[in-house]
Amino acid sequence: MAIRNIRTIGDEILTKECKPVKFMTPRIALLIEDMFETMYSKDGAGLAAPQVGILKQVVVIDVDDGNQYVLINPEILSTEGSQTGNEGCLSVPGKYGIVTRPEKVKVKALNEQMKPYELEAEGLLARCICHECDHLHGALYVDLAEDGLHDNSEMEEAEGEDA
Repeated sequence: MAIRNIRTIGDEILTKECKPVKFMTPRIALLIEDMFETMYSKDGAGLAAPQVGILKQVVVIDVDDGNQYVLINPEILSTEGSQTGNEGCLSVPGKYGIVTRPEKVKVKALNEQMKPYELEAEGLLARCICHECDHLHGALYVDLAEDGLHDNSEMEEAEGEDA
């Protein structure tokens, strides 16, 4: 396993459509392992393959609910409700924005054994699924940020005032 370089905003690869994964190969299996290691090294909750320079439909997510999620060729089937909150991205370091996403999502995907499954998610997991699926279609959260981007230091100062 290896920590891969994360592509950042301005890198053209982040604006491209990703290709579906047709077969599980040793390279895709290694990519998934590396993506988890890379995500954990940066304290992220999710990571999509284009963020590490690979134009494949692969997403990994860990929102501290006791599960590691692998979504290959994910497709959001339905959404419900809405939630508005702070959102950041490993490809947009040091920044966050206020974004409205669905409160609940239902997604179908393949797991790391290329077996199809459906996942119903809400809250932070739903937000992460939507955010990471956007990456697979060349979209960044900055396009959805309701009042522009803010420095993470502003959020830390605000949290300190609440204490």
